[in-house]
Amino acid sequence: MEKIGKYQVVKKLGEGATSVVYLAHDPFAARDVAIKVVANSVFSEGERGKLARKLFVTEASLAGKLNHPHIVQIYDAAADADPSYIVMEYVPGGTLEGYCAPDRLLPLADVVEMIFKCSRALDFAYRLGVIHRDLKPANILRGGSSGTDVKISDFGAAITTSSDQTAISGIGSPAYMSPQQVQEWPLDHRTDIFSLGVVMYQLLTGQLPFQGSNNGSIVYQILNTQPPPPSQLRAGIPPVVDAVVMKAMQKSLEDRYASWDAFSFDLAEAFRSEHLAATRTQIADSEKFNTLRGLSFFRGFSDVQLWEVLRFSDWQRARQGTQLMKEGEPGEHFCILASGEVKVTKNQKLLNILSAGECFGEMAYLNEQAGVRGADVTAMGEATVITIPTEALRRASDACRHSFDRAFLRILVERLSLANTRLTAV
Repeated sequence: MEKIGKYQVVKKLGEGATSVVYLAHDPFAARDVAIKVVANSVFSEGERGKLARKLFVTEASLAGKLNHPHIVQIYDAAADADPSYIVMEYVPGGTLEGYCAPDRLLPLADVVEMIFKCSRALDFAYRLGVIHRDLKPANILRGGSSGTDVKISDFGAAITTSSDQTAISGIGSPAYMSPQQVQEWPLDHRTDIFSLGVVMYQLLTGQLPFQGSNNGSIVYQILNTQPPPPSQLRAGIPPVVDAVVMKAMQKSLEDRYASWDAFSFDLAEAFRSEHLAATRTQIADSEKFNTLRGLSFFRGFSDVQLWEVLRFSDWQRARQGTQLMKEGEPGEHFCILASGEVKVTKNQKLLNILSAGECFGEMAYLNEQAGVRGADVTAMGEATVITIPTEALRRASDACRHSFDRAFLRILVERLSLANTRLTAV
């Protein structure tokens, strides 16, 4: 096969029971894509064919809807072509299946970070009314051979809360299903929370929490048995991580995490705990994301825009006395203070003191003719500084740039109001 529609086939990536996935090139968008191809003959195989078509249409219907950095993007779909196909974002790192063997486990901190990113992606999907219903390592792709970038794929078994769509029984992998799913009860996002907890358990320990020689045995365990905490199967797992995994896998909905926000928060806290702090040298994405969400500057930004900011920003921890900007130097970036305080001085005269959530050096972006810095900026103590290259922001999405513009406008109004108050008081 040389072409699929307008896409030039490069090679076969894999093959499943009903589909073949190819690496192809999109000449119009100038990018590589992955194409899932299903022969129309598959759809004519009785009940099996009807199910295959329903799964295909469900996934194809999400094209252009789940636009999140940790969800595989669906660019295009052709349900009536022969063969039918879905065009998706190509993710080169493969699935997380390969990291579930006891001799190939990822570092603890990496697992917590990956599950955090999955939880934010699934929260985004749920806010759009989508419940995945088939989470497992095979449906989570790694962005590369290293790092913690992950993307959730295969929404074919998904259900939507905004329609009359009913769940198809028998779909999904029993070992990852919640008690509610195996009993075919009505489902909400908490079924995905349970499944992601199972995925986390397996990535941490190299084994599934519920095992059996057949599906009936696995279902019995899901409903009736309590697995040992991960720390009993792998040395070095701290109690705080045990607690997160076990709560996500609680059989009762009342005992399980009630929301993705609650799950994400505990994952971030676990990552920041002293037990994992010693294993990392850089600021983690989970910490950056939660920091951005808490800063006044970013209060109008969506989650997707915050992830975009993470991709083009640089973060540093500065010690007391560190000079962050120098009068007269070129203005090629601006900064937002994530924590601590900085002082703004000119000719050794104090102009202002800024605290967390405030920005400085923004004229480099707002006024391209500004040229050079007009003052010095120095850390007054330990500080965390977010650096935004002006050129990177100019290349950002329209939505992200507009959010920055609104934030700058809000700051300008606040500063003018403060200046007026000071003048009135004189």
